[in-house]
Parts: sequence; C-alpha cells; structure tokens
Amino acid sequence: MASGGCQHCRNSHNPGDRCWYREKDLESQNHAVYVGSFDPLTLGHLDIIRRGARIFERLTIGIGINPDKTPLFSPDERLDLCRQATSDLPNVEVTCFNGLAVEFVRHTGSRVLLRGVRSLTDIDSEFTMSLANRVLDPDIESVFLMSSERYNHVSSSLIKQIARMSGGDVRNRLKDFLPEVIIDPLMSRMQ
Repeated sequence: MASGGCQHCRNSHNPGDRCWYREKDLESQNHAVYVGSFDPLTLGHLDIIRRGARIFERLTIGIGINPDKTPLFSPDERLDLCRQATSDLPNVEVTCFNGLAVEFVRHTGSRVLLRGVRSLTDIDSEFTMSLANRVLDPDIESVFLMSSERYNHVSSSLIKQIARMSGGDVRNRLKDFLPEVIIDPLMSRMQ
C-alpha cells in the first residue's frame, strides 16, 4: 500500500478490503447523464439514448428547463413523452432540471456527460461547451457519440417545420424522424 493510504479515501486499509469511496467512484463512472430540451424527442435523440444505455450501466436523461425559451411542450409533457419513448430501457431514468447541465450531472452523482454530435458545427459548439464545463467542474468528463448516419440531419426544429408545412400524409413522413409516441401529441399541438 502506498504511504498515503488508499488512493480513493486515503485511509490505511488492506487493498482487498471494500472501500466505500472506491465503490462510489466506480458507480459514478458507470452512470452517464444525457441532457437536452427534447422538444420534441427525436429518433436521433433516442438513438443516442439507446446506445448510451448499452455502454453505461445507468443513464439519466435530463430535460433542461430554459426560462428564456418558449417550448412547444411543457416540462411535464416532455417528461411523460420521454418516459414513454424509453420505457423499454430499464437502466434509463428521465427527469427535469433547472440550471447548468454540469451542476445537474454532479447532482445525479455521475461524472459523465453524454453528448450526441451530428456535424462539424455540432463538434465545434460541443467542444467549446466541454471546455467551459471542464472549468466549472474538472471532475466531469464529456463523452461524445457520433450520430448514426440515418439521423445526422434530424433536429427538433426540422421536425416542427415538417409538421407545420408538410401536406399530405404528415404522420407517415414524421415516422422517419420521431418515436411513434411523439407523433400524435406533436400533430395535435401543431394544429
């Protein structure tokens, strides 16, 4: 054992003994947090969620509430829709939060902020945000997943535009962009 004691808690216990701090450290590394407005949740978001749920033992979806924006769906509606869309993923929990994403990650006990990137523009803005988050909390790491090719162009603003302006069978067109549980609530909101 090193002269300073356990590397996790600095106590002098045997290396084979259980260390609560070490176990908490390992637990926080197997828990990621994926934040966004999810207004609405898209298949691109859901793809990142499903892939993140395979990588991490626990994934928390944080629906950010921004008082400066007027969302299409209320926080409670987004919470309900996200929970419905992820109901088949037992290691995923969905909750709302106010404030900075990095503070929310810390509050959940995680140290991993999961982010999805679609394009070079996303990479540039996510890189800048990651650097800012590193200043705010150097113990939280950002992990990036590239968007699957079929969802690379999908964005919530594109979805809203299609729902507003598309003629014909809009529901069938939206199936390529949205989870089924989101389509009817979106269509009723857009009318």
